[in-house]
Amino acid sequence: MKGVLVFIALVTMSFAASAQWYRVDLLLKKKPAPYRPPLIEKISYDSVTFQSIARLPQAEKPGHPKLYPVYFARSEYSYEAAEDIEMKAAQHNMRYRVYADASYNFSELARLYILQNKFSEAKWYLLQSNNISRQQNDNKHTIENLIDLAIIKTDIGDYALAEEDLSEAYNLACVNKFNEYLAEIEKKALDLAQNKLTPSKLISRYSDEPQNNGTAE
Repeated sequence: MKGVLVFIALVTMSFAASAQWYRVDLLLKKKPAPYRPPLIEKISYDSVTFQSIARLPQAEKPGHPKLYPVYFARSEYSYEAAEDIEMKAAQHNMRYRVYADASYNFSELARLYILQNKFSEAKWYLLQSNNISRQQNDNKHTIENLIDLAIIKTDIGDYALAEEDLSEAYNLACVNKFNEYLAEIEKKALDLAQNKLTPSKLISRYSDEPQNNGTAE
């Protein structure tokens, strides 16, 4: 009986040992590696291929488009607004005796009136500006005013007076060596000579009577 028990015990132990080795074998068994796609082979180009690529037409780089300014005709309101600004500035400068700045305000007002063919007002303000510029010895400004006066007088047919203004402007430019004005004065003189051959323009708004708007003292 004791021998039978020993036999049973030995058999049981052998089965347990074989089961353990089976588990160890499962653990030691390698798992299959995950699937990886093959590497892409590098493309190799020979010299012929590079030469053919070099001969392909190259795309032209887009150039910068040319931009042109667009000019709109000034409205009557814009003239009135600009005139109001310059008028207030002229009144302020005359009030506080900043005459040099007021002279330029008068010239700017004159140019606004020239654009509107209001030659009477333009002439009056240019004369006021010139009176101040002469007192301030601002010869450049005096020359510019004389040129503008000559333009007005040419337009209304006062050719003799226009010639006097251009002659004075030319002499001032020569004496003070303001060579940048000489070409412009000569061009205005040429325009004056050509306008003498045409009938005088009748300007309905022109008047010799000065119009004082309270800006000059």
